[in-house]
Amino acid sequence: MAKEKKVEQITDMEVDFAQWYTDVCKKAELIDYSSIKGMFIYRPYGYAIWENIQKILDGMFKATGHENVAMPMLIPESLLQKEKDHVEGFAPECAWVTYGGSEKLEERYCIRPTSETLFCEHFKNIIHSHRDLPKKYNQWCSVLRWEKTSRPFLRHREFLWQEGHTMHATEEDARQETQQMLNIYADFMENVLAMPVIKGRKTDKEKFNGAEETYTVECMMHDHKALQAGTSHYFGDGFAKAFDITFTGKDNQLHNPHQTSWGVSTRMIGGIIMTHGDNNGLVLPPKVAPIQVVVLPIAQHKAGVLEGACALRDRLTAAGYRVKMDDSDQSMGWKCAEYEMKGVPLRVECGPRDLENDQCVLVRRNDGEKTVVKLEDLEAAVEEQLALVHQGMYEKAKRNLDEHIYPAFSLEEARQLQQEKGGFIKTMWCGDLECELKMKDEAGMSSRCMPLEQEHLSDVCPICGKPAKHSIYWGVAY
Repeated sequence: MAKEKKVEQITDMEVDFAQWYTDVCKKAELIDYSSIKGMFIYRPYGYAIWENIQKILDGMFKATGHENVAMPMLIPESLLQKEKDHVEGFAPECAWVTYGGSEKLEERYCIRPTSETLFCEHFKNIIHSHRDLPKKYNQWCSVLRWEKTSRPFLRHREFLWQEGHTMHATEEDARQETQQMLNIYADFMENVLAMPVIKGRKTDKEKFNGAEETYTVECMMHDHKALQAGTSHYFGDGFAKAFDITFTGKDNQLHNPHQTSWGVSTRMIGGIIMTHGDNNGLVLPPKVAPIQVVVLPIAQHKAGVLEGACALRDRLTAAGYRVKMDDSDQSMGWKCAEYEMKGVPLRVECGPRDLENDQCVLVRRNDGEKTVVKLEDLEAAVEEQLALVHQGMYEKAKRNLDEHIYPAFSLEEARQLQQEKGGFIKTMWCGDLECELKMKDEAGMSSRCMPLEQEHLSDVCPICGKPAKHSIYWGVAY
């Protein structure tokens, strides 16, 4: 009964996906609401997922030569105004500081929505020669964007993220950096978060403010909507010219460096929830789960059971796993439901009969499969089962992606497919903004990306009939 009561607290995703999502965020104790709209409290379990994401990504960044820095959170209005396209794009979302204590400030300060301008100011002071390049920086911080609507993890006014900012001597180097970071994000999504992605370039309408090109990794959620999970931007030398950043090249001439930026945020946690979760709650990828293995003693009041469970916990902890043992007085049904809700990848059950037979039972969260293992094989078996959890999660998400990509050859067909099936609709496209806007107005879909792996579906744009230039993915996005 305890398990049934616990599960009933979550709305079925098939009934109301949005409410299911909110229920999971709350019931799994990931997040809470604050007194300010759009500003959320990351609870310890939710923040621990972010810490694990941060640790792994940070290692990947440092392995490719990037260094962490910390910039101020306030940007003078005069500094922000130096890059016209950039400031115009962010103006509606900016929050401003106008008082310092009781004194009205002579100049307004913007609470950073992103930090390109701050980095440019700094780069101008430290870049003088080709020997100073490349500069490959990253910072972990929060940013503020005054969004009109908010949703846990997906759209906050204040949210946690990382933002990489680099300067390069040549366009070639900067473009290589842009692609390298896109590939790192794709690798992380697939091999750490078990989320398959489509890599592609954004249209000019959807690219980042001030960028020449924006690249994206797009994921599909369980409800067949899209999530932009990470972006990498090539800026060319536009910011460098606006901020008068120059360096003396090997030819003894002055040049403007070429710039990139790239970032992911806590919306990845929302992506994890909506890609992998089920009607029992979270299903967490093993590599970022705060608790990878939970040990549950069965009939723990019987002699030797608690001691045996403690020994299993200690062995797995020593092997490097994040382990919890629950020896509370809650029922076994309650405990199973609780750790299913929290998405713990693997459950270890051991009772008197198991211990008598020198064995325990491993239960996978993603598919409920049970495996009986000898205690002497525990560490190897846990490693194998966690790998199977990741593999099973990825394969299920990949099927969801692959089975919900539909080609369309007319605007009406694209509209009907989206209305009836959802998912990604792929078409050819002439490249004109008018057609992109028409798809949005009449079919309700935004462009997701022009995939790096281009297809030739037909010779003409299905919207206007003109010669096609690209294949493109459309969808409804979070």
